[in-house]
Parts: sequence; C-alpha cells; structure tokens
Amino acid sequence: MSVQPLDTPVESLPLILDSLPNPSVEERACPQRTRLQLDLILLAIEALELGGSEAILGLARELELTDIIKNRVNLWRMRSTNPLRRAHTRRPLSIVEAKALAVVACYLARRLTAVIRQLLIVVQQMSDKQIPLEQNLRLASYLERFQAHFKSRMNPRRSGAIIYHSKEKSDELAISLLEQLLFCTGTSGMQRFWISLFDGEVE
Repeated sequence: MSVQPLDTPVESLPLILDSLPNPSVEERACPQRTRLQLDLILLAIEALELGGSEAILGLARELELTDIIKNRVNLWRMRSTNPLRRAHTRRPLSIVEAKALAVVACYLARRLTAVIRQLLIVVQQMSDKQIPLEQNLRLASYLERFQAHFKSRMNPRRSGAIIYHSKEKSDELAISLLEQLLFCTGTSGMQRFWISLFDGEVE
C-alpha cells in the first residue's frame, strides 16, 4: 500500500491516530468499501455488547478523540456514510474520522477478546458436529441481535443489503465480522485492520 505524508501537522492530531498510515485515496476521503466495513464492524460490537454505542462514545473520551467523535449525533452521521444505511448521507467520511472509528473498534475488540474467541470456538465445534448454531444460547443471542440491528438500520432496497436479510446470510456475515474483530486484537492488529479497509482501493 502506498503511503503519503500527513497533510495536517502531526501535533494537531491525536497521537494515537499517527500510528495508522494515510492511504493514497482520491480527495482524502474514504471509499465506499471502507465506510461499509467500518460501520459493520461497529454493528458487530453493538451486537456483542449491550450499550455498544455508549461504549464507543466512552472509549472516544478515554482516547481523547472527542474532537473527532464528538457525540451520539456526530457518530451517527459518520456511520451513516455507509451506503447501505436507511439514513445514508452523502457527506464524505474523512480519513481522520475513519482512523478514529478504526481505533475505537480495535480497542473495543481487545476488551471483548475473550468473548469473541469463545464464540468462534463454539462456532467451530458446532459446525464440526453439524449442530445448529441456535442451540448455543450465547451465540444465538449474538446472531439474533446482529440480524435485528442490521434489519433496523440497513435499507432493504439496497442490492448490497438484500442478501443479508435471510438468517443464513446474516449469520455468515455476523460470524465473519467476529473473525475480523479477533484479527484486530492480534499483533499489530489495529494497523493490519486499517490497511485491510483499503485493499484494492489505493492507487
């Protein structure tokens, strides 16, 4: 991935964001795939943890990112740049805003590492034994909450969302997002996750 220098002086940005390189994307705004993936990863966190939006805002305060993630309305506006959203807005998502969301997602994933790992072990065990995933209460709760969040927030008329309105496809997406969250918790996970958001999108 090609990287270019920050346009804004490093000292003007929260230091934690400086650990993520700037991708070479047009007009310094995030492409569609990046906006979609960031919103979905946060959706998975909300399905894992009750009060997920408050946790996102709380962590933004802890990490001194409130100049970027200011409040609930501001967070909603950033996430509504996801083109699959019912309330999709055409405002761009800046690279700095995307970095802040990625950092928060990765830090929350670290806090939830034990839960994420346990759920993925259960998925593997039940798949090996060909037991329906719904028979595990904790996993079933996560999958149900994820599907409910997805259906309530995504526009069913969008071609990219239609497929996930079936339980089977919704479960597949929810499990793949668990795998991404676990990926975020590994060595250099935050940097690797960030770079993965722009795969195929950089010059």
